Amino acid sequence: MMLSAARQNPDGPTADVPPRQIQMKPLLSAALSASITLIILIGGLAPSVAAEPSFADFNRRAQAGERLNVVFFGASLTWGANASDPQLTSYRALIGQRLDAAYPKAHFQFWDAAIGGTDSRLGAFRLERDVLRRKPDLVFLDFSANDDISYADPEKLSSYEAIVRRLVQSARVPVVQVIFPFQWNVAQGNTEKMPRRTGHRAIAQAYRTAVGDAIELAQTRVRDQKTTLAELWPVDGVHPCDHGYELFADAAWSAFQDAVTKGLVCKAPDKMIYAATYMTSARARLATMPSLPSGWRAAKPSVSSSLFDMLMSRWLDDEAVASNVAPDRASAKAVAGKPSRQQPAAIRAQFHAGTVMLFGESTSSSGKYRVLVDDKPIKRKAADGSMIDQFDASEFAHRVNGTAYLVQIVAEGLDPDATHELRIEPTFADNADQELRLESICVAGGKADVKLLESIESESKINQP
Repeated sequence: MMLSAARQNPDGPTADVPPRQIQMKPLLSAALSASITLIILIGGLAPSVAAEPSFADFNRRAQAGERLNVVFFGASLTWGANASDPQLTSYRALIGQRLDAAYPKAHFQFWDAAIGGTDSRLGAFRLERDVLRRKPDLVFLDFSANDDISYADPEKLSSYEAIVRRLVQSARVPVVQVIFPFQWNVAQGNTEKMPRRTGHRAIAQAYRTAVGDAIELAQTRVRDQKTTLAELWPVDGVHPCDHGYELFADAAWSAFQDAVTKGLVCKAPDKMIYAATYMTSARARLATMPSLPSGWRAAKPSVSSSLFDMLMSRWLDDEAVASNVAPDRASAKAVAGKPSRQQPAAIRAQFHAGTVMLFGESTSSSGKYRVLVDDKPIKRKAADGSMIDQFDASEFAHRVNGTAYLVQIVAEGLDPDATHELRIEPTFADNADQELRLESICVAGGKADVKLLESIESESKINQP
């Protein structure tokens, strides 16, 4: 049984630190296939479409009163966590207000594409669904903070550059890269030992994008005593409040204005700076398959969450859900008040790729699961420092005290030319109702394809006490 997955490729186009008051490592981070169709406009009856990713052309079209889509792509600093009203006082809201004021004839549609706590790896898989399908005319790109300013991870530099390259080369849209700080980045007083910032600025230079550096701007204003760290981050050191977001907007707006003044035209270099891993990728949606393994069913994502930017009904169209609740529970015999249970079958797939990620939803009812690649269990470090071969899908939901996303990097650095096998095994407890909600298997590198295999188990195991 084939798992249909939209494959992204470089020759054609085809989402901080939650919970809010707690610092945590940015979670991992995509994308449904969509094709960008060139519409040939005849006789000047329809608005002109940008022929190249030019800021001057965007300026011209906005002045002429065209309908234009502006997408804000990133994490919680793009959403506006801790803003008094993210729809009015976040940096993206302020940029929208400034665009409206600068171009009173234009008809703007502003799109929020920000999921808190995520980085550019998930962003690369979200690009199709959450950005390109909006047919953007301008994109503001976050992720520098969540990719970790102080660490130059080659995998994240690869995913970030792939996003920029596909926006510029395939979607032909001008890009403003925004580099936002956490409080401690500004407190440092200089930009030394910030290799991620250096890497992202190098990408901006290579692709001729605009770059709004809020780290440098904040350090300058603090040094000149125009503001203080406490005024910028009065609640926590991760998310600023309104005053901080105004500074972020100043950095982004200045970069946009400078790009317009200079008539900047974004252009992809012939050769990528970093690995091309994420230039081919697939986001294989499990719920769309004709048949799922026993114990699994297709369902819709939850319509509630701990935080609005993590409301998964905004980011997922469907899910495959495994449950240990036996389908015959209503009529099943119970002993000592215990209901009948089932152990769902494993999902098995073959793939060609260098990187594998699981994307889904974390709830308080989520259970544990094992992942094997090429028959080898994937292990993770437990709280006590030991290595275990189970993942707890409820871990993030419990941490943020509500439903949120599930993002799990399964493997990196695989041979993309080899045929690999993936196995996802629910390992639910027998003393509670548990589930596992997965939207997709995301792969990148090489052919970037996925094929769902028939489950070894013909049916799920049902245990009746």
